[in-house]
Amino acid sequence: MIDTYKTIEGPSEEILFKEKNSKFFGYAFPVQSEEEVKPILDQLKKTHYTARHWCYAYQIGTKTKNYRANDDGEPNNSAGMPIYGQIQSFDVTNVLVVVVRYFGGVKLGVGGLVTAYKTGAQMALEVADIVEKTIDVHFLIRFDYKNMNKVMRVIKEKNIHVVNQTLELDCLIEISCRLTQQEEIFNAFDQIFEVSIKEKDA
Repeated sequence: MIDTYKTIEGPSEEILFKEKNSKFFGYAFPVQSEEEVKPILDQLKKTHYTARHWCYAYQIGTKTKNYRANDDGEPNNSAGMPIYGQIQSFDVTNVLVVVVRYFGGVKLGVGGLVTAYKTGAQMALEVADIVEKTIDVHFLIRFDYKNMNKVMRVIKEKNIHVVNQTLELDCLIEISCRLTQQEEIFNAFDQIFEVSIKEKDA
């Protein structure tokens, strides 16, 4: 089972690719959800308000991945899919790649556009800081105070990361572990009398 994935550490530097007087500006951004995409695009449209096209693709998710590719007025599949192809080629997820085009007066044809958008996306990802991260699973553990020592002993023995804890009438601790340890960690707590554990909804 694979429990790591590749993504980018932060936004890439702006890159510029020129083809027959057209200018293509490429960007890569880390994103965790689809809701983050629109504000980034809106900001780029303000920055490049005289551009003609703001084409993009993104891929989000680790265990299951969702993607979208947008040609933004360019011929069908001439921009968004070549950009998405580079996301696949670099094997990254939780990433948005945008290529902004200023039309230079010379038509490139579909083949020329595919190459230009692919190159813009490739250059943006080449200058991005690509990192490997672990796929983590989060659990919620609920128990009474009297069982605190038992729970904390398991957390210490297995070197488990505590994300959050709420200690009120009863205790609620959120922990995270790597995907490959999921079953082992669940069983360790599930076996303790009067302690409940469940996976936290993503």
